[in-house]
Amino acid sequence: MNISSPAPSIGKPEKTHIRLGFVALSDAAPLVAAKVLEFGHRHGLTLELCRQPSWAAVRDKLLSGEIDAAHALYGLVCGVQMGIGGPQGDMAVLMVLNRNGQAITLSNRLTEAFEQHGNLKDALATPGRRPVFAQTFPTGTHAMWLYYWLASQGVQPLRDIRSVVIPPPQMVDALIDGELDGLCVGEPWNAVAEARGAGKTVAVTSQIWPEHPEKVLASRRDFVEHYPQTSRALIQTMLEACRWLDNSQHRKDISTWLAAPDVVGAPQELIVQRLLGHYDPAQFPVQPPGVSFFNEGAVNYPRPSDGLWFFTQFRRWGMLHGDHDDAAVAVALCQTALYREAAASMNVRVPEEMRADVFIDGRVWDGQNPAAYLDGFTSQKSASAG
Repeated sequence: MNISSPAPSIGKPEKTHIRLGFVALSDAAPLVAAKVLEFGHRHGLTLELCRQPSWAAVRDKLLSGEIDAAHALYGLVCGVQMGIGGPQGDMAVLMVLNRNGQAITLSNRLTEAFEQHGNLKDALATPGRRPVFAQTFPTGTHAMWLYYWLASQGVQPLRDIRSVVIPPPQMVDALIDGELDGLCVGEPWNAVAEARGAGKTVAVTSQIWPEHPEKVLASRRDFVEHYPQTSRALIQTMLEACRWLDNSQHRKDISTWLAAPDVVGAPQELIVQRLLGHYDPAQFPVQPPGVSFFNEGAVNYPRPSDGLWFFTQFRRWGMLHGDHDDAAVAVALCQTALYREAAASMNVRVPEEMRADVFIDGRVWDGQNPAAYLDGFTSQKSASAG
């Protein structure tokens, strides 16, 4: 296998055995690759992977110190930082592990109604009750993608649907049992739902926000403060893993490891399909961007503006109130200086600090004026109501 030569050491890690949490999803691939190929050894680390049953378990074990760091939903980390719906803790985003790669799946009945009516709002009226959609954590990325997509389709998420939290591996069975009308989750569970005839993937999250941040490498802030060399070595290790995953053959290799019962526990052919960005051409005649792990370093820089976007959505949906300085919180959350040091030692390019992205509803986010961005949703809502 094509494994790069050892990177120059910056400093000896203070803590060498690292327990890493993850949930059964394909985008845990960087952690799995790092462990299987032992990328940590060249940086003085021994990794122990600890699969967790849910995102709530990841949160709780990060806060308790039972795990040192984790593959985590970006929105989960932001929610814990603000103490939304659970314990508050000062958190750290060490790097972004992937962009894109999530999807929205509707039940067969709702898919047919969507196609028949040509719009989602009318389709959602067909069950004769408030439809039930699942996401994976109240402040998580999947909740935010789901709500944003629904709103872009003229649906009010807080009124027109019932949103429930279900751990990713349990979603397909819930869809099959008729408990759900739709879901937003990471792969391979959308692919599994289609393969089992439970529903259809109708949107992928790169259509909502192209190249959006998804999972991050997260820890508590005091872990970074107590173990800065270890934290830097962990970023170096994961950068190696993410770079390795850019190769399509390596994605095929990792799909076999991910398929193991103690990792994801889903069919290898379904995992690799979406890892390679292959979607049903009948539903997606133009193939949307798939999951991205590295892209010459463009994926991994922890931009504070990315974290700040989640805070705007928390406020939009009534989860966050008060006069917190959201931008300052996002800057403290994202460990940009540490990341830059690790990236420089690995000859990994750091992208521009700011970027402007166009969302599915035509709105532009660049992180410059979050208050005006947030006000735009209120104006848009008032205009549509009038």
